[in-house]
Amino acid sequence: MAEPTIIDIFGAGATQSATTITINKADLASVGLTASASNTAESLLAAIVLKAKSALTQMGFDTNSDQSITVERGFDSITQRDDGSGSFISVVQNQLNVNLHKISNTAISANDY
Repeated sequence: MAEPTIIDIFGAGATQSATTITINKADLASVGLTASASNTAESLLAAIVLKAKSALTQMGFDTNSDQSITVERGFDSITQRDDGSGSFISVVQNQLNVNLHKISNTAISANDY
């Protein structure tokens, strides 16, 4: 099989050039992003990872030797966090595990995937 494409992972409007990557916010609506001019960097990162999760599955990895990344749910938990005033509140910690697979054990480099 072939390497997953930028469209497979980020949506139909995703494009790239030698210097930029473009991901349309409309393509991230399916994972809960409401597009606006003031989306936070964290909401955008969460949407990108959630979108990639639908394409980079363990089943895809098992059947496609060209796929080298999987995104899977981890174990959600409840933890305590300082609310900024010295008081602690309970927050849900949702885990998404991004797993990078390669043959050698050298340092992680984006160019390896």
